[in-house]
Amino acid sequence: MTGTPTPPHTAGTPATPAAEPPKDLVGIGIGPFNLSLAALADGIPGGIEAAFYEQNPGFSWHPGLLIDGATLQVPFLADLVTLAQPASPWSFLSYLRAIDRLYPFYFSERFHIHRTEYDAYCRWVSASLPTLHFGHQVDAVRWNHERALFEVDFTGLDADGEAEALGRTYTRNIALGIGTAPHVPEPLKTLADIPTVPVIHSSDYLHHREQLLRARHITIIGSGQSGAEIFLDLLRARPTGAEHLHWLTRTPGFAPMEYSKLGLEHFTPDYTHYFHQLPEHTRNDLVPRQWQLHKGIDQDTLAAIHDELYRRTLQGGWPEAVLTPGVNVRTAGRVATTQIELHLEHTQQNTRSRLTTDAVVLATGYRQRPADRLLAGLDAYIRRDSRERPRIDEHHRIVLDPAISGSVYVQNAQLHTHGVGTPDLGLAAWRSATILNHLTGTTPYPQPSRTAFTTFGLPGQDRHATAPPPRGLVPLVEPA
Repeated sequence: MTGTPTPPHTAGTPATPAAEPPKDLVGIGIGPFNLSLAALADGIPGGIEAAFYEQNPGFSWHPGLLIDGATLQVPFLADLVTLAQPASPWSFLSYLRAIDRLYPFYFSERFHIHRTEYDAYCRWVSASLPTLHFGHQVDAVRWNHERALFEVDFTGLDADGEAEALGRTYTRNIALGIGTAPHVPEPLKTLADIPTVPVIHSSDYLHHREQLLRARHITIIGSGQSGAEIFLDLLRARPTGAEHLHWLTRTPGFAPMEYSKLGLEHFTPDYTHYFHQLPEHTRNDLVPRQWQLHKGIDQDTLAAIHDELYRRTLQGGWPEAVLTPGVNVRTAGRVATTQIELHLEHTQQNTRSRLTTDAVVLATGYRQRPADRLLAGLDAYIRRDSRERPRIDEHHRIVLDPAISGSVYVQNAQLHTHGVGTPDLGLAAWRSATILNHLTGTTPYPQPSRTAFTTFGLPGQDRHATAPPPRGLVPLVEPA
């Protein structure tokens, strides 16, 4: 079950030896979600032939945001496998046992682990699974009608990321996990491309932290968790009375993330099934309104920021830190060669202003990484919705023309069809189990019958409901 690809060669045409049996599954991209899929695939009795390709030389999870002391926003049980298979050898607790840190973790009484620890855990798993192939850039995916298989062309990369060899493998199924890309707002794109002007996306924060600290004035744009953590880290590193920090956000306030127990039930399989059954227009309207479920700020981080600001008033005076919500950046430009001028608009006051700063950190989030080029060979077969987005079924498969018998599963590319839980680490193991159950046509990972106390929708409307309706509620319309 090594899933070892055909040894690539250096000619201009991919190697395609007829003797190589096709894979059951090829994963494209190795982030936490496809790593979860690979880990659970490793535990299927009898095994499946799988190979996962990643262009980077090794596993890396948001290295620019592994800020000292920053923790995951989900419990450690939301690892790669536990919520589908608690006894898996690839669980976080198995990792702690392997590195002889199980007892220290037990006595630390931590439910939310450090990000650096989660990254180290994922790297431990990735170093042990033989189906993972780093330094392999997937170039194209096509459907071979003659063989009734997907063709996957890839380029083997050397240690410097240069093309070294070409290869091709065949597979019955694809799992697309290419992740998201940092989003730079349009007014700042030109500045972000100029190396002499420090306009940094938060994903690269730690790589530029020392440069930022040398700047006299720093502006952070964005109100999510990353923006809050970066503001706090910079605040703690600046001398009292000379902080020279601006924190701007479009949202009307620095809002806490919805973290109530019942609120968290939006990140359950139950809610995902419910959301998937809603009409497309309802889903489109619902997602933007739920931003506080996944784009707010952890309350402990907000408290730490306030405590740090308050501590700096104890000797008299106020810190040189300005926090302003409700602000849009209209345009931006350079002043001389080393400063940036931001043209701002306050949405509630309907007023405009200018801000000159020496550095900008863009905590402006991520957008789905385009897969159009990669899947260009399948474009004619992909069924799309009214906004030209791929339709995705309940098994996390792109809906394809019936002429294609294989499946293209997607990871973290179905926010529009599966809701706010799509990027959440807590649903990784469940989604991987769903994919593997469908792929094998069996149930190596039995699914829970119910995952939320909340009943989303009226009974009889959700054909995926597995729990009986609450006593006393009777469907008004018989299910079709």
